[in-house]
Amino acid sequence: MDPEGLGLLLPPTTLAALVDSWLREDCPGLDFAALVTGAGPSQAALWAKSPGVLAGRPFFDAIFARLDCQVSWLLPEGSALVPVVKVAEVRGPAHRLLLGERLALNTLARCSGIASAAASAVEAARGAGWAGRVAGTRKTTPGFRLVEKYGLLVGGAAAHRYDLGGLVMVKDNHVAAAGGVAKAVHAARQVTDFTLKIEVECSCLQEAMQAAEAGADLLLLDNFKPEELHPTAAAVKAQFPSVTVEASGGVTLSNLPQFCGPHIDVISLGMLTQAAPALDFSLKVFAEGTTPVPYACQS
Repeated sequence: MDPEGLGLLLPPTTLAALVDSWLREDCPGLDFAALVTGAGPSQAALWAKSPGVLAGRPFFDAIFARLDCQVSWLLPEGSALVPVVKVAEVRGPAHRLLLGERLALNTLARCSGIASAAASAVEAARGAGWAGRVAGTRKTTPGFRLVEKYGLLVGGAAAHRYDLGGLVMVKDNHVAAAGGVAKAVHAARQVTDFTLKIEVECSCLQEAMQAAEAGADLLLLDNFKPEELHPTAAAVKAQFPSVTVEASGGVTLSNLPQFCGPHIDVISLGMLTQAAPALDFSLKVFAEGTTPVPYACQS
């Protein structure tokens, strides 16, 4: 999907509420630095200083819109960044522009880092000749999930379930509490309707077969080594060809190709949101009529 259209997925009221909560966290009281700059008109250039994928424009826009500033973008969402490159310009009252500076940069840097990691994972999978789906997980930062899930989509990965209501994920602890795989699946099926699928986390072939026999829609083969993963997936698919097989646990960008195989439908990586390095962006104020530069002048 064209990353430019992904902003339509973001509910305006949710986006506005997030921005308000972020601003309250960063400035719950007096903004003393506002007296330094005043409220006169100002402008700043946004520079990308590290390579990667640009992601997070809707959040950047929403932050500055809330502060009565306007953003003019020079690159579309999903662009490949080759540093140093000017990405956008922001105009508005000086004190408002600088109030939103760090928050907007943090959000853009984090979202772009996740999109970059997701794009690298998808590239590695396609390079291995695998046509399945690379996905994230629910291992996200509390209060920041919308940004991180959006970043996965911009990078070309699947977001996986957004919350607990998007999929019934029966994990190992659910199985232990229920008294077995079959009991756990049957209990889940009693409260789900036709719109909701059930996925069961499995640690061995026996559990995978039990889950499939009980009616699970998806099997999560968790923490399998590649040499164990592929024979297990093949055995499951031989008997239950319609079940979806997901591989997860211990997958990194470097070893991802080892998990790609003809019987694997999804490979999910928690590191896409947990360990992706943020990209480096900076916002530099410049005087009207002058040429913006990415670095402060050195005396």
